[in-house]
Order: sequence, then C-alpha cells, then structure tokens
Amino acid sequence: MTYIKISNLEKEIKGAKLLNDISLDLESGNIYGLIGDNGSGKTMLMRAMSGLVVPNKGEVYYENQQLGKDFEFPDSLGLLIETPGFLLDYTHFTNLKLLASIKGKISDEAIRQALEKVGLDSKLKLKVRHFSLGMKQRLGIAQAIMENPEVLILDEPFNGLDTKGVDEIRELLLALKKDGKLIVISSHQQDNIDYLCDEVFEIAQGKLKRRIG
Repeated sequence: MTYIKISNLEKEIKGAKLLNDISLDLESGNIYGLIGDNGSGKTMLMRAMSGLVVPNKGEVYYENQQLGKDFEFPDSLGLLIETPGFLLDYTHFTNLKLLASIKGKISDEAIRQALEKVGLDSKLKLKVRHFSLGMKQRLGIAQAIMENPEVLILDEPFNGLDTKGVDEIRELLLALKKDGKLIVISSHQQDNIDYLCDEVFEIAQGKLKRRIG
C-alpha cells in the first residue's frame, strides 16, 4: 500500500523553480534514494515532503491525508535535514530527552536504545560540544529514529562517518526497512545508494526521473 503520494509538486523562490512538477508514490518497507548535484532540489523535496516548506503547487499525502490541510506535520516521521543542531553544553542523552519531551511518547530507555543503535554509548557524560563530526551525525540519526517513526527522511546521513560508522548505519537502515519503515535518503556516495536503495531517483534542475539499473 502506498504510504506517501506526491502529486505535481512545485516550489518556486524568487523566480527560480526549485521543484518542477514532481509526482512520486512511496511505499512502506522500501528505501528510496535521491541523487543529484548540489542545488538540484534534493533537500527542497525532502523539506516539502516533511512539511518544512509549503509548495506553490501540488500536494503531499500520507495515507490519504493531505499535508498542510489535514495535518501540519507528519506524526510518525523521523527527520534529518542538513547539519544536525544540538545544545552544545548538554550531553547527548539530555539533548534527546529535551526533544522527546515535546511529544512525550517515549521513555528514557527508548532514548538509550536509540543511542546504542547508532553506536553511541548511552552512559557517556561528554558534552556535545566535544563530539566529533561523526558523533554528531550519529546523534542526529538517533534523534530521527528514537520515537520509532513509520517514515524516515534522511539528508546525507553518512556525512562525517568513518568506514565503521557507514557500515553500522547501513545495517541499521536495512534493519528498519525489514521492520516495514519507509526510508528516503540522499547521498553523494554512490556506493551507499547502490547498497541500500530499492529505487533511485535523480533530480536535476528541480525535475525528477527514475534511474534504471
């Protein structure tokens, strides 16, 4: 069953068409890849899919409910767009606990489990300002998955990760796919796209096409 349907989506800013008549059906239990040059529209499409920007034309549906009309933000969505931002003088656990308090859906144990899943020691007392780039990236992924969302939208999730980190996050995403999650990722690293994705879409000048092979 289609979980997300995008229909004739367009976004224009200051006369520049960043998304141009994009239509897409995405189903649970699959990983979808977005590829394209910088400025091609990948991140803008992710923002539009998640409710962070309002399109000039077209609709986004989650299970037949229209984004921006029937609801403002998808309830079961984990999101990582561009560089994750955290409170630098707090630990990773405290940062996630503060974020989790917004919805109040999960326990401290669920937060600890999310940290462990991305390869971070949940008992670490180090302030986030002392984290490496890779550790911050892992933390960004942890905040996206901690509430066990049905949909994950991850913009360049492998940024800053070493080889071991890339392997760990790959296996995590495949496990989430096996659990029936719908996952959309972008990556400049072609091997990650080839390894993970069931379908790949290329964006160029705001236009989308399915990549074959």
